[in-house]
Amino acid sequence: MLETLTGIWGLFISAFISSTVAPGGSEAVLAYLVSEGHHPIVQLLVVATVGNTLGAMTTWGLGVMAAKKYPVAKLLPEQKQKALALVQKRGVWILFFSWLPIIGDALCFAGGWLKLPLLPACLVIFLGKLLRYALLAWVFV
Repeated sequence: MLETLTGIWGLFISAFISSTVAPGGSEAVLAYLVSEGHHPIVQLLVVATVGNTLGAMTTWGLGVMAAKKYPVAKLLPEQKQKALALVQKRGVWILFFSWLPIIGDALCFAGGWLKLPLLPACLVIFLGKLLRYALLAWVFV
């Protein structure tokens, strides 16, 4: 029982951290847990996706706070300026790609900076992350 909870919480924490500016290895944790076969795959997908989405929404919230203090986009590093322009051009749907390494965090930050609608942003982010984790789980079944 304790091992089961440790695995699930480890996945959640890894997924959360992986979706903030800190590096993490949620894909490796998910792949390991799927290959072990001790947990239902749906449970693992939900835990990983919710943790990763909450991490992304934390980054989104940081973007909202940064926009209040620094409303001028020129203060951003070049990578985040590119993400800001991309999000401005494509809107909430670009957040589907928030699962991408490096640029995904910047997209979430830019979405918050631009004050994209919270619920649609969260749903699009969730969907992108769910599909990525589902593909990964399918590979390791």
